Amino acid sequence: MINRILVSFLAIVLLTLSPPVALAQKTKLSFVRDAEIEHMLRAYATPLFTAAGLNANDVSIHLVNNKTLNAFVAGGQRMFFFTGLLLRVETPGQLKGVIAHETGHIAGGHLARTHEALEKATLASILGYILGAAAVAAGGGEAGIGVLAGAQTVAQKNFLKYNRAQESSADQAAMNYMDEVGISGKGLAEFLTIIGESDRIYSGRVDPYWRTHPISSERVAALEQRINSSPFVDVPDNVFEIQALKQIQGKLYGFLNSYRKVLKKYPEADQSVEARYARAVAYYKRPEIEKATIEIDSLINEQPENPYFYELKGQMLFENGDIAGSVAPLQAAYERAPYEPLIMTLYGTALLATNDQQNARTAVDILKNAVSLDPNNGSSWSQLAIGYSRLGDTGNLALATAERFLLSGKFDKAIFHAKRAQGVLNPGSPGFLRADDIITIAAQYQKRKR
Repeated sequence: MINRILVSFLAIVLLTLSPPVALAQKTKLSFVRDAEIEHMLRAYATPLFTAAGLNANDVSIHLVNNKTLNAFVAGGQRMFFFTGLLLRVETPGQLKGVIAHETGHIAGGHLARTHEALEKATLASILGYILGAAAVAAGGGEAGIGVLAGAQTVAQKNFLKYNRAQESSADQAAMNYMDEVGISGKGLAEFLTIIGESDRIYSGRVDPYWRTHPISSERVAALEQRINSSPFVDVPDNVFEIQALKQIQGKLYGFLNSYRKVLKKYPEADQSVEARYARAVAYYKRPEIEKATIEIDSLINEQPENPYFYELKGQMLFENGDIAGSVAPLQAAYERAPYEPLIMTLYGTALLATNDQQNARTAVDILKNAVSLDPNNGSSWSQLAIGYSRLGDTGNLALATAERFLLSGKFDKAIFHAKRAQGVLNPGSPGFLRADDIITIAAQYQKRKR
């Protein structure tokens, strides 16, 4: 599909130059963070990463808020999923097939080869790609296609032809990984059929050379023999995974769509878990907290060990001004998911908002663990800085602030606060040495910008 190569190419370029937050600013794409969705994706992906010989801890997963039916890998071992894809998949097997396919790109070294292919393109060709990618990323699909068409060169067409070969290679690799972990390949074939529906929309309007995938029917045909000969061809999806996917789709739909759309898709007569989840989100956004509380409490009563229901209840109370009321459900979420950094950050934020000194000490301990698990979350560093401020720890306050500015691409400020931290922290201490690292990294990024 056209959108795949446009957006993924831009990400490949920018991810080599920018930290995550700066990337979001440059591409005009917004990134979504959600503990439950990230947990599910990680649970699906980890066995596949291992089967591919990858260290699962080295592969980062990112959610992009965009309706496009898309997923890609870029900038090293980074895997991106568009919300449009997460809402469109029909089964866990389809989503696992997509993950396996993208894992094939990483394990196959396709990103490195992509850079080699790009080196053969002219500067004008690359600029044409970037301009087209930026237009599509900003929502101007037709404009992006127009810019891209104006930049046609033999080198570009060769690059896309090479990319199509990578897609077929990734399909075959995906089958190897799914066989290794005992997953049916039917989901991958089903999802390629869904992609085929999008292909037909573009049929006759876009030069086939611009497709980054072979025609989906051809890809499905190439996979059929492998799928049918697999001993796992008829392995069904786990019933718990099916329900979990429905739940995150309901939640995601509630967050990304209007109140009216949510209630149309999930009317009050629908008492399924996913419908009540979606409505709880829609009600709290409106805000109709009493209705939202009824829905989320019904889910908590049915699944008292589900941390994400408590997380949502705490979030909706906190964001609607009931700070004291938010603490208990967030504590419950934290107790049930003690290694989820996003839950830890929200819980720490609520504790700090109570303006209680003991709660501030507890919050700092929790937030320190959060940034150790997820050091790329600027919100966690910001809240940790507030916590250190409450405790009068000026050295670590400056260091946490430096970390936050480094992530946001404000390198001058990162260096300033890192040096400020070194003026307080003991020379040779871990914090002092980390401040040194921040100064070095920020200075390197400054040079690249010049």
